[in-house]
Amino acid sequence: MVGPSSSHTAGAARIGKMALNILGKSPVAATILLHGSFAAAYKGHGTDRALVAGILGMDPDDLRIKNALEIAAKQGIMVQIAEADLGDAHPNQAKIILQAEDGERVEVLGASTGGGKIVLLEIDGFPLHLSGEYPAMVCVYSDQPGMVAKVSCVLAKYKINIAFMRVVRRTGDRIALMVVETDQPIPSEAALKVQSFAGFYKVKICPATNKI
Repeated sequence: MVGPSSSHTAGAARIGKMALNILGKSPVAATILLHGSFAAAYKGHGTDRALVAGILGMDPDDLRIKNALEIAAKQGIMVQIAEADLGDAHPNQAKIILQAEDGERVEVLGASTGGGKIVLLEIDGFPLHLSGEYPAMVCVYSDQPGMVAKVSCVLAKYKINIAFMRVVRRTGDRIALMVVETDQPIPSEAALKVQSFAGFYKVKICPATNKI
């Protein structure tokens, strides 16, 4: 681990990397909102640098974390960091908004829960609990019958066992989010197959990141 605090640096780097994985491509812009102790101590503990390092794809033990802001600038990534009140939330919490060159955007709310571990609490406004302890597939899709079965069939074809599955849906626009955590790594071909089905708008793979 690089940095003075497992919560404020290692955990922060993991939150940033989870956000990158969910976007699934390099960002051109990142807005980071820091809440609670993240906001109070980020300059001394390098939380801002750790979050940006994760967004750049670095792991918590990457020696380049201390130079992450400069590296992001050299790569042309516009980074905005601000303190924010995210409400009745975990003190080590950050909201990350990433945008890719093609306009794709993802908004992630994550908390560093201690010892370098993290949990994602929201993706694009959908509430969830994603620990990063297992590989995961994140799907945004039209809320209609048969969608869970399609994902299950594809994973079974690749001999991937489902450890946990959660579905959250919005009633207003009939859009749902499915998070499937698995015992085995998920190949990109499986995500492409699910993405090819009608009604799946976004399918992303998140490798396990909470390996301390």
